[in-house]
Amino acid sequence: MQVKTVAEQLFFTTVRIDTVAPNGLAGAGTGFIFTHKVANQNYPFVVTNKHVVMGMREGALSFLQRKDGLPTLGNGFRLTIHDWPQPWFGHPSPDIDIAVCPLAPLEAHIRQKNGIELFYRSVSTEMIPSEKQVQELDAVESVTFVGYPNGIWDSKNLLPVARRGTTATPIEVDFENTPRFLIDASVFGGSSGSPVFILDHGTYAAKSGGVVIGSRFHFVGVIAAVFFRTNLNEIVAVPIPTHVQPMARQQEMIDLGIVFKARTVVETIEAFLKARGVDLSAKAAPDPAEVGADEADATRTAAHDLTGSRP
Repeated sequence: MQVKTVAEQLFFTTVRIDTVAPNGLAGAGTGFIFTHKVANQNYPFVVTNKHVVMGMREGALSFLQRKDGLPTLGNGFRLTIHDWPQPWFGHPSPDIDIAVCPLAPLEAHIRQKNGIELFYRSVSTEMIPSEKQVQELDAVESVTFVGYPNGIWDSKNLLPVARRGTTATPIEVDFENTPRFLIDASVFGGSSGSPVFILDHGTYAAKSGGVVIGSRFHFVGVIAAVFFRTNLNEIVAVPIPTHVQPMARQQEMIDLGIVFKARTVVETIEAFLKARGVDLSAKAAPDPAEVGADEADATRTAAHDLTGSRP
C-alpha cells in the first residue's frame, strides 16, 4: 500500500492497546503517535486516555513493521509490557483524561532487541489549529476519528477503522468551561484515545459563506467519554468502556462523544518533559531516546510478531 494522501496516512497514526485489568478482564483501546518539537528535537509519544491504561495489570501495544520505507500490511509487532503503569504519565489535572508514553525509548528497545523497524505516521503539534484557525471553524464541522471501536480492526492487515461525525458543540467554545467539545457520532468501547481530525478534500464551506477551493486538515482532540441515558432517564457522561462486554439494558448510548481538545495533549507532554528535567526554553534538547529511558529500562517486556491475526 502506498501511503501518500492525508487520509491514507491517518490509518497509520494509531496503535492498538490491549490491556488486562487486575481482575483478569481483557480490554482494548486506541493510542496514537504524536510528536512534539522542543528546540532541535522531535519527541514522539503514544497518546491515549488515562482510563485506558491507568490501573491495568498489564498491557500491549501493537505496531506495523516497516520494510523499504513502506508498511508491511499484516506483518505487525506486539510489545507486551508487564510493568504496564511504569512508562505512562497522566495530565497533571485529574479531570483531564489524557496519558502519554514516550515512544523513542520503546522504539529503540524494539530495534536493538528484535532488529525490527516500525512503520507509523505521526500527528504533530503543527497540525493543531491556531487560535485564528479555530475562530474560522464553523459551529458544526465534519470530523473524522480513527481507532478500534469494540476492538474491531482489520485483523488481517492490522489496520484501524475510520469513522465520521460532526461537532455537536463549537470547537471554539470550552464545553462546560473545560477543555472539551462534543461530537455527534457513534462512539463505542475501544474508541477511547482515538484522535479526532477535521479533514476536507478539494473544497470546504467557509464560515463567512461560500466555498473554499482547497483542502483542510487539523488535529482537534482525543475521544474520551460518551453520554448514556440511564434507566432513570438521566443523561450521564462516563469514560468509554474498554472492556468488551454486553451493555446493561438500563443504559443506552445517545451518540454524543466527549473530546478533550488537542492542547491538552501538548500540556501533558510538556508536563512530562519538565518532570524529566527538559528545559523547554533551551536552544538544545536531549535525545528523545534518552528521555524516559529509565522507565523503558525498568519495564519488563515480551514481544512477538503479528502476522495477520488478532493478538
